[in-house]
Amino acid sequence: MLTIDKLRAYGADVDAGLARCMDKEDFYLMLVQAAISDNRLPKLRQQIDEKELTAAFETAHALKGMYTNLALTPLAAPVVEMCELLRSGTDTDYTALLNEADAQFDKLCSL
Repeated sequence: MLTIDKLRAYGADVDAGLARCMDKEDFYLMLVQAAISDNRLPKLRQQIDEKELTAAFETAHALKGMYTNLALTPLAAPVVEMCELLRSGTDTDYTALLNEADAQFDKLCSL
C-alpha cells in the first residue's frame, strides 16, 4: 500500500506535494495513484523512437507538470530534462533519460 513514508523514502518532496493538495494526505495519495496509472511514459518513448519530437514534447510537458506538481522528484528529473531538450526540438539519443524515467517509474510503482 502506498504511504507518505514510502514516498519520502523514494525521494519525493512529500511536504511540497501535500502543500499543493491543501495538506490532504488522502487526496495527495489518490493523485499519486493516478500518476502511477497514467500510460503516457511508454507513449513518450514511442514518440521519441518514431522521431515525433513535437508530439513527444507535448507528452513530456504533460508528464513534467504531473510529476513536478506531485513532487515526485526522482521521476520528474529525467522527464524535465527531456522536456527541455524536446522544447528546442533537439534530436539526440534520449535512451539514458528514458531508461532512468522507466526505472524511477518502476520503483514508484513498487512502493
